[in-house]
Amino acid sequence: MIFTSQSLETLIGELSKLPGIGRKTAQRLALYILKSDEENSYRLANAIVDVKQKIRYCSICQNITESDPCSICTDPGRDHSSICVLEDPSDVLALEKTNEFRGLYHVLGGVLSPLEGIGPDRLKVKELLNRLKEGVTEVILALNPDVEGEATTIYLSNLLRPLGVRVTRIARGVPVGGDLEFADEATLVRALEGRIVVQ
Repeated sequence: MIFTSQSLETLIGELSKLPGIGRKTAQRLALYILKSDEENSYRLANAIVDVKQKIRYCSICQNITESDPCSICTDPGRDHSSICVLEDPSDVLALEKTNEFRGLYHVLGGVLSPLEGIGPDRLKVKELLNRLKEGVTEVILALNPDVEGEATTIYLSNLLRPLGVRVTRIARGVPVGGDLEFADEATLVRALEGRIVVQ
C-alpha cells in the first residue's frame, strides 16, 4: 500500500530496515509517530542522533561506550586477569545483568563465517592478543553455540592455548542455536559457573 504522503512512506521504509521489523509493523510505528505529539517525536529523533554522535567503541575491549576507555575497563574493582570474549555488545549487556562475572570483556565484533567472507582479519582478534600482555591468566570464550560460534571458539582456543593462558568456555547451559542476549540470568549464571577448559 502506497500512501499519498512521501514523507510517511519514507519513514515506513526506513523503519522496515530495522531487524525484526516488517512492513506492517513499520507502518504501525510510523502512524504512531505521526499521531504522537511533536515533543515526543523530537525526543525520539534526538535520541537516535545522540546515539550516532556519542557512542563509540572502547579502544581496549571494543564494547560500546560514550567514554574511552569504557567504565568496565577502567573499574579497579574488576578482575583484570580474566577476559570474557563475546561476539557483540548485546552479549556484554546480557552477562552484566547477571552480576556474576567480575572480570573484563572483549567484543570480537562478530564470528568466523567463511560463507559470508568473515575471516579472523575481520574480527578483533589482534586486539585480544595484545591484551594478553597485561597479566591476563584466563580467557573465557562465551560465544553463541551455533556453527559459526563453535568454529570461532575452536579457532581462538587453538590460537590462545600455546600462549600459556588458561582457555575456558562457558558451559552448555545456553541452548544450541540460541543467542546470549535472549538467555535468562539463571541460565547465564549456570553457564558461567560450569565453564570448562577447552581441549
